[in-house]
Amino acid sequence: MPLPPAPTKRAALLSPDAIDAPARSSHRGSRRATDQRADEAPARTPQPLELFDSIGADGAGGASAATRPARRTKAKGAPAATPATAPAPVSAPQPQALIQVETKVQPTAPAAAPAPVASAPQTPARPKRSKSAGPAKLFVLDTNVLLHDPMCLFRFEEHDIFLPMIVLEELDGHKKGTTEVARNGRQTSRTLDALAAAQDADIDKGLKLDTTGHREAGGRLFFQTAPLDYSLPISLPQGKADNQILGVVQALRDEYATDKPGKPKQEVVLVSKDINMRVKARALGLAADDYQNDKTLEDGDLLYAGSLALPPDFWTRQSKTVESWQSGSNTFYRISGPLVPNLYINQFVFFEAPGEPSMYARVTEIRDKTAVLKTLKDYSSGKNAVWGVNTRNREQNFAMNLLMDPEIDFVTLTGTAGTGKTLMALASGLTQVLDDRRYTEIIMTRATVSVGEDIGFLPGTEEEKMGPWMGALDDNLEFLAKGDGGGAGEWGRAATNELIRSRIKVKSMNFMRGRTFLNKYVIIDEAQNLTPKQMKTLITRAGPGTKIICMGNLAQIDTPYLTEGSSGLTFAVDKFKGWPHGGHITLARGERSRLADFASDVL
Repeated sequence: MPLPPAPTKRAALLSPDAIDAPARSSHRGSRRATDQRADEAPARTPQPLELFDSIGADGAGGASAATRPARRTKAKGAPAATPATAPAPVSAPQPQALIQVETKVQPTAPAAAPAPVASAPQTPARPKRSKSAGPAKLFVLDTNVLLHDPMCLFRFEEHDIFLPMIVLEELDGHKKGTTEVARNGRQTSRTLDALAAAQDADIDKGLKLDTTGHREAGGRLFFQTAPLDYSLPISLPQGKADNQILGVVQALRDEYATDKPGKPKQEVVLVSKDINMRVKARALGLAADDYQNDKTLEDGDLLYAGSLALPPDFWTRQSKTVESWQSGSNTFYRISGPLVPNLYINQFVFFEAPGEPSMYARVTEIRDKTAVLKTLKDYSSGKNAVWGVNTRNREQNFAMNLLMDPEIDFVTLTGTAGTGKTLMALASGLTQVLDDRRYTEIIMTRATVSVGEDIGFLPGTEEEKMGPWMGALDDNLEFLAKGDGGGAGEWGRAATNELIRSRIKVKSMNFMRGRTFLNKYVIIDEAQNLTPKQMKTLITRAGPGTKIICMGNLAQIDTPYLTEGSSGLTFAVDKFKGWPHGGHITLARGERSRLADFASDVL
């Protein structure tokens, strides 16, 4: 049975003025009305509001008069906040504090105070959101933070930074080599040298962090230029670098505990990527925190999924405003309403309700308050098979539409084991390379991070060394060759395998720097083990006509220093959402086997 149409008239129980009242009382309007009432206050002095003043002694009238001045002082940052919300009779026992606030701000506002009562809770909300989090802090950086992110010095906004001398010693010991850590150490040393060499730089007063062009950094950088007096427990060896840094933090905490001439009171916080270091600091009563700037998301559940379920009453609410038209085999819908601000370009939407036809579409345009939806091609039917592969669920069909669209240059696929990421990427790649001739060849690479211990050096050429890491490629090619061979016999299957292998190149990520891929179909497998910097290096290799597919399972990160929030795959998904030539989908249902599905859920 179809749903009833949405009501088109207002309810008769409330007048139109009562219904529209909240919409007219915005923050800006409330302030304007408040100022207007304040200007008209002397003309409206003889009002029935004098009954309020006669309830108490001379304190009750002061309470009513102090309502607006107290609210104004809160907007300026003053701590007096309770008189703004308290009613007049309750504030009567405290006449002195209220009279002080009244005489500071405006003594002519008593008669106009009760008028803006309805907007009183809303007015202080705007200054509260723009208020700073508090006084500037002093962050003491551990060496591993500088080696993790050489630009971390400019990520602390208005706060100051302190570097102990032992940190510079450790930084000097890590700058040799060709590893990522050594590069970061050298970059940090160059940054420190540029700050110290800036014009008018004074190490004793602190180096201004915005002198090298980083305007977002408003604090100063301090070096340890003199020995500090501290006392740590005997159980902590004094010669260890971590314990020396803890001693510096303890000495700074005692030094900045009170206000002194030229040294205002500051909270001292240790920033370290070392968990044990932070535990020891908290055991000594010192404030410690992790370096959070490299995390794209705090919670992996907040990651953009790429699809959105439409509400059950979607068509009922859109029945009078939706526009539809046909273009080829696709149907387009232009919708409006509160759903539009939550949509992104190339996001998939679907409508599924019992007894009603389902709809699967992709957002192709967002303009002002309207969005255009385009229906999808159904790759689950046999006539639309891609290299003999049909999609088995809704998310796989979404992913195949992204993989087969020539206008999409960058695709990210996430999902648990067995959801078909590699199989669909290879099938669509082979179809577009061998059948459509859209790309010249397939290039496949992956992060070479082992699950267990390393087995040592691998012999052979670059492609032979990558062979053991490409088991997923071999398994899926075996399946695709078997399905495509048909009745060609043994010789036909061998020829097909040879043709497929000739169009697939396996490359190592270690030699990607400086390359440019022209008209290539690039597959990056196990991308959850990449850092954001490595992900940027790989994606920027794309030349004209190249398509890049990043796949991975964020629940199977093998790199020891990466999490779901700091993975390069999470970074790419979050940064590319809404780009007209990029798309993402999270595959939810496994199709490998019932054993693999059950293991993914319970283990």
